[in-house]
Amino acid sequence: MNTKLNKSDFIILAVYFLVSFSIQAIDYHDRGAFLIEYLVDFPAQIIAICGTIFVFVFWLIPKFVNNKKKYLRFGVFGILTLIAFTAFEYTIGFWSGNNDWNKYPKGLNFIIRMINQGSMQTAFPFALLLTKKFYEGQNQYLIIEKQQKENELKLLRSQIDPHFLFNNLNTLDSLIDSNTEKAKEYINRLSLIYRYLIQTKDAEVMELSKEIELAENYIFLIKTRFENDYDFKINIKTQIEDKFIPTGALQALLENVVKHNKPQNAKEIKAEIIIEDDVLRVINTKSDTKSKNESFGTGLENLKTRYQLLSDKEVIIINTDKEYHISIPIIKLIE
Repeated sequence: MNTKLNKSDFIILAVYFLVSFSIQAIDYHDRGAFLIEYLVDFPAQIIAICGTIFVFVFWLIPKFVNNKKKYLRFGVFGILTLIAFTAFEYTIGFWSGNNDWNKYPKGLNFIIRMINQGSMQTAFPFALLLTKKFYEGQNQYLIIEKQQKENELKLLRSQIDPHFLFNNLNTLDSLIDSNTEKAKEYINRLSLIYRYLIQTKDAEVMELSKEIELAENYIFLIKTRFENDYDFKINIKTQIEDKFIPTGALQALLENVVKHNKPQNAKEIKAEIIIEDDVLRVINTKSDTKSKNESFGTGLENLKTRYQLLSDKEVIIINTDKEYHISIPIIKLIE
C-alpha cells in the first residue's frame, strides 16, 4: 500500500467528519449538551481518529508490515495506539460532559471499552482510505506494468542499437591495424557485453557484482574509443554480496555520462561510481556545452518505473552547474 497521503485523502476525511459531526450535533442538541461539549469533543475526536490513522499509515505499516513482516509487533503497537488516542478523546469527553469521575472506567474494563470505542469510530474512515488506496494502487500498477513493457522493449532496442554496434566496429577496425593485442581484448569485452545483455534480457534485477563486471567492460570500450576524454573510477565502499540493482541500470548511467558530456579544451570528463551499503551513486563533471537533450530521457524514466515496482525508495538526481549526481537504491533480497 502506498503510505503517502495526498490531497484527495484529506478531502475524504474532511467530508467524513463534516457528515459525522452533523449527525452527532443533532444528537448533542436532543440531549441538551453543554456548549463546551461541541467546542471540545469534536476537535478531540478529529485528533483521536486522525492520530490513529496517521500512526498506522506513517509508522506501523511501513515499519512492521511493508519491510519486516513483523505482524505480532504490528498488532501489539496497533492496539496500544488505538487505546492511547481513544483514551485521550474519551477523557476529554468525560470531562466536558461534567460526568462523575467515580464512574470513570478502570482496569480491564477501561482497556476493553477503549478498544471497542476506538475500533468503531476509526474503522469507517480508515476503511475509506484503505479502499481508496487499494484501487489507486491497482490502477497505478496497471499503468506501471504497461509502461514497464514499453520501456523494456525500448531498453532492449537501445542495447542492440545499430549505432552502438557500428561505432564499436569502427573502433575495432582502427585497432586491428594499429594495436592487434588491444583489438583482441576489445572483441572479447564486446562479446562479453552482448552475451550478458542476451542472458539477462528477461531478468528484473541482477547481482550488483555482475553489473559491476558489465560496467568494467563497458568502460573499457569507452576508454578505447574516446581515449583520454573520459576518466571513470569505481569506488566500492561496502560488501556487494546479496545486493542487486535493476538489470542494465549501471550501463544506462554510464551511457548518460557520455551522451550528455563532451570534453572541451582537452579537459576530460571525470565520473566516479560510488557503491555504498544502500545506494549506488554516479557523480560526473559536466561539460560547458549543453546537450540538445537536457533530460536523462528514456533511461531515467525506465529506472524510475522499475524502482516503483521493485522498491519503496526512489531515484534521486542532483543537477548542479558543475556536477551531475544520480543515486539509485541498492536492493537487498535477503534481509
